[in-house]
Amino acid sequence: MKYKCLVLDHDDTVVNSSATIHFPSFVEYLKLRRPALADRYTFEDYIEKNFHPGILSLLADECGLSPEEMDEEERFWREYVERHIPVAYPGIGEIIRDFRAAGGIIAVDSHSYSGYIERDYKANRLPMPDVIYGWDIPPEQRKPSPYTLLDLQKKYRLAPSEILVVDDLKPGYDMARAAGCDFAAAGWAYAIPSIERFMRKNCDFYLKTVEELAALLRA
Repeated sequence: MKYKCLVLDHDDTVVNSSATIHFPSFVEYLKLRRPALADRYTFEDYIEKNFHPGILSLLADECGLSPEEMDEEERFWREYVERHIPVAYPGIGEIIRDFRAAGGIIAVDSHSYSGYIERDYKANRLPMPDVIYGWDIPPEQRKPSPYTLLDLQKKYRLAPSEILVVDDLKPGYDMARAAGCDFAAAGWAYAIPSIERFMRKNCDFYLKTVEELAALLRA
């Protein structure tokens, strides 16, 4: 195997969650605290803002949430996520099983909480990852910091070239580049031209379907 460790993002990479959970939660919170903005953002706008500069900047800088409202919004989002379980993309389970059966290590690096990630894996009957780095880790260790990839290299005695990061957003790309690891853009969750152009130009691989990820890992 060229890659010994597969580092998967969670939302919009393993499970279809932004369209069904995160964006609806965002809109519902705006209706509560910023009703004038509730109809301003399309799903595509929301994803582009998550791509860059990120969700925290969208909430604080663009929507103007105070620190207290930021905390409230996170609680609102967590309560929403607890009531909704996303569906895994067809074929992801087989990729994880095959990669592990071949001796590979499965890691998850996500801006979702570890407990929700574990719940989603169980609900979708996916093999549980070997290690999960969720929103629970200290802020300075989260994507785009390369901390988690460096930790994996140390923990499993891996070279950077033995790790493949699969993510749909720029923080994952930035993390992989900072750690010297290959990066595959997960392009199957949505079709947004600006994101696809960036990913095709800068990433090692741009994958439009889950099947293309399976083929890449078999190569």
